[in-house]
Amino acid sequence: METYNPELGTSSMTMSFGTKPKLLFLFQGFAILMGLASALAALPVAALSFGFYGAAVFLGRIRPLRDAYGFLSRGYERVLDRLGQRVLRDSRDTPALRLMVSLSLTAVPIFVIQLVLGKPRLLLAIAFYFSLYGLKFQRFVRMFSASHLEAHRRQGYFSEKYDKVFGRYLEFFLGYFYGNIPELGRTAHVCLHHRENSGPEDTRNTMGYDRTSRLDFLWYLSDNSWTVLGLAPYAYFRARGDEKNRRRMLWGMARYYAYFGAVFIYDWRIGTMFVLVPLLCINFINAITAWVRHAFCDPERPEDYFTNSVTVVDEVNFMNEGYHLCHHHRASLHWTEMPVHFERIRDKMREAGSLVFRDLDFMELFVELTLLRRMDVLAEKLVPWEPMDHNQRLALLAKRTSLKTADLRYPR
Repeated sequence: METYNPELGTSSMTMSFGTKPKLLFLFQGFAILMGLASALAALPVAALSFGFYGAAVFLGRIRPLRDAYGFLSRGYERVLDRLGQRVLRDSRDTPALRLMVSLSLTAVPIFVIQLVLGKPRLLLAIAFYFSLYGLKFQRFVRMFSASHLEAHRRQGYFSEKYDKVFGRYLEFFLGYFYGNIPELGRTAHVCLHHRENSGPEDTRNTMGYDRTSRLDFLWYLSDNSWTVLGLAPYAYFRARGDEKNRRRMLWGMARYYAYFGAVFIYDWRIGTMFVLVPLLCINFINAITAWVRHAFCDPERPEDYFTNSVTVVDEVNFMNEGYHLCHHHRASLHWTEMPVHFERIRDKMREAGSLVFRDLDFMELFVELTLLRRMDVLAEKLVPWEPMDHNQRLALLAKRTSLKTADLRYPR
């Protein structure tokens, strides 16, 4: 097994701030605590999310309930389809509008009610988590996808008439409830990650880690805390003299930290349940997505995003989030056009050896690759460009996860 390089654990901070060696222990200690806390916070939330999913499956077997749910859902979708044509710049983005309306009618009022009541209510906290994450984390996946695409829109989702009030509604308002700092999308993701394409200077780079190691993921989860807190992107822009994006990140962090502090001053118990837990959960889930989306790099061309970007095609592919390579190749392309673009660049993908998996989502990819280390399962899900037997697929996957830490160092 590959060995974690301790220099990488604090690299996203130290490479730009030039931290003194005697402070590295404090940086790394805090990061490790954040990583462990993130994993622990995600466990009960996951139990609730999957528990509610099991209950929903059971209730779905009751035909009257299933029919009633289908009737209400169809009516709700018709109303939102008409609303989307009026308020959105592009009515094709109605799935994002559905998410915004759903969260505004559930998570927001639950949070406000808890503030008004004062004393923390466990049932309200459970309802809040369910409204944020949904069944099997599907609500979070939708939020992640819609917010991700919003970040790439110059004007956001809403038409000019409504943009003045609801501009970047996901990132700059609803994102607070998820623990997502403003500007991590529009600034850090677009101007950092898409500039570096998961290369050695990307704060979310995973290539120095063994992507099949649970321990290495814990180290990565810890290091990812600096990105989720906004500090690593801020350091990146500061080191490069990018004043516009540095100021954006600083202002985004200031707004979120003020929100965080205000809720904790009001009641530390509410702050813990309704602010800190979502922050820890988003660190955990975002680390998973960053971990697997660029997990299979070629040791001979580790920085080639055509090689290290994974495409997953699953039955549930909200806003075509699984076409990750297509997104890196044409980030401004509308999400509905991704499948066509995938066909357009097939030859280039074949030449680069891009990996495509079917009947698999990013969470399942993480479980099979890192938690269970079942390469046999991944080999079965792999869609090779040329005929390959099972052993050849296993060999390819082994090669693409074999990059040693020593092969890739952060610049100092």
